[in-house]
Order: sequence, then C-alpha cells, then structure tokens
Amino acid sequence: MPDGITTDLRNRAATDPALAAEALAGLRRPGKTLPPKFFYDEQGCELFDAITRLPEYYVTRTELALLRAIAPELAAAAPHGAALVEYGACDETKAAILLPHLLSPSAYVPIDVAGPALAALKSRMQHSHRGLPVHPIEADFHAALRLPAEIARHRLLGFFPGSTIGNMDPDEAHLFLLQARRTLGAGTRFIVGADLRKDPALLVPAYDDAAGVTARFNLNLLVRLNREAAADFDLHGFAHRALWNDEHGRIEMHLVSLREQTASVAGETISFAAGESIHTENSYKHTEEGFSDLAAASGWRPVRCWTDPGRLFSVHMLEAEE
Repeated sequence: MPDGITTDLRNRAATDPALAAEALAGLRRPGKTLPPKFFYDEQGCELFDAITRLPEYYVTRTELALLRAIAPELAAAAPHGAALVEYGACDETKAAILLPHLLSPSAYVPIDVAGPALAALKSRMQHSHRGLPVHPIEADFHAALRLPAEIARHRLLGFFPGSTIGNMDPDEAHLFLLQARRTLGAGTRFIVGADLRKDPALLVPAYDDAAGVTARFNLNLLVRLNREAAADFDLHGFAHRALWNDEHGRIEMHLVSLREQTASVAGETISFAAGESIHTENSYKHTEEGFSDLAAASGWRPVRCWTDPGRLFSVHMLEAEE
C-alpha cells in the first residue's frame, strides 16, 4: 500500500449510498471519471494542505502573496458590515488575510463538503476572531444553495479563492457563477481567484511533485471509496498521472490501471484494461480576458483584476448585475 495512505477493507456495507451511486455513475462511462469533490475527506484535506506547501506548487504561495498585497484594495471595494461567504473553505487561511481589512464584518460563512474540516475551522476561528459570528455550511457548493435567514439579511461579500473554479469545465463554471449570483443576490460583489495559463514545464510538476504527495492525494480518492462505498480497489494497481491538455487549456489528473483488473463498488463489478484511466480532476488555466468574458456571460460585471508580478495568478472583483 502506498506510504501515507491507509484504509479499512473490513466494512463492505455502503456507508454512503449517495456517494456510491455518484461514483458508479462516473465509473460506468466509457471514459471513466470520478468527481474531484470526493478528494476532500479528512485525510484528503490534510494531504491537500501538504500539497500547498510543496516547492513545485506555486499556486497557493503566489495567491497568498497577492492577497496580502491587495487586501486593502479588496476591502475598500467591499460593503461595510458585509458577511464574508467563502466557497470551498477547507480552512480559513485566505479569509484571515481579508477579514482584518473589512469594515465591521458581520459574519464569516465558510461553505464546504468536508464537515470535520469545517468543525475544526469554526473552533479555531472562535479563538482567533473572537466576537465574529462563524456559520459553517456543510454543502456541495456546485448545487443551488439557500443561505440561512440570519446570513441572508446581511450585505454579502462572496469569496472563492484557490482557483477552485479551475476544477470546473467552462459549462460547469458558467452554471456555478449563475448559481452564486442567485445565492448572493443582485449588487453583491464576489472575489474569485483564477490561475493563469503558463509554460507546461511549470504547470505539470505542480501536479506531479517529486515527493509524491499529489499522487497520495489522488490515490486517497480510492481509499475513500473503499471505506465509504463498499469498494475494494487495490491501491497497488493504480498510478497517478498528471498531464497538460493544450487543446482544452487544462491540467488533467488520472489514476491509471497498471494491469487488467476488476474492482467492486457497492456490489457492482467495474472492469479495467491495462493502461485505462479514471479521470479524477481538471484544472483549467484561464487568461485574464477569458475569465472576464466567462464572468460577464454569467451575470457578473468585471470590476477589476489583479495579478502577481510574474502574472502567474489572478484575483477578480466581480459585481452581480441588477
């Protein structure tokens, strides 16, 4: 079993029928897929946190430096007394950069599928930001959301850092932005981070690091299915692969079957040919103009875009059209 990954194969009952059904829907396709949201169980969040500190992974350190540099400008463009609504908040690191600059923030609302990570986040925030109400929402932010009444009555500031929007194909990103506009409301401002297109020689190692942390992160998806979807994937039978797809402007992550084999998921057998892959994640890399066009087509008016000096990463301020 790969170092750093453990699983319990004793429980064969599908502990999460919805997860098992969604996994099977992707694995039955001719081109097998699994949704990247499956990465983020407790161990997956820990592994992703380790990825963000790798020398090859420029994304997080570049975005953090950029957010620190522009936080006063972002806050100046935000409404007084806004509740900060962060999509995909495994931790509060980026919100903590922005919050001290906001004028009298009324609440912090982290939204994520990882319940344990949200609970830990709230506990930390109660000590680090005393007096600031924290309202975690455990939900899939790709779906339509309705904010609790105590949050919806405040003015809102949306926040979606990390270039997580790059994990969505253009149609999915368009739908997400439409839904976020409906959730946050007309006139709301939305801060979105988007990684930029660049040399694949820099991109690919960021998703295939020398220490193999990203490989463990990818394989942990199968660990989760073994534990939560009554699956029996052989972790020795799959290998991590990252590649640049220039036609679509994206990094792709795959789990490649090393031999002809089968795996059971919730009692259903899935067959794999040698070399066949499960496509687990895309990371689209945008241009500044392309992202602004996407936002405009989704009901958001681009207000301003900031980039780091190396033009590796961009942060966009958007405003919901009336």
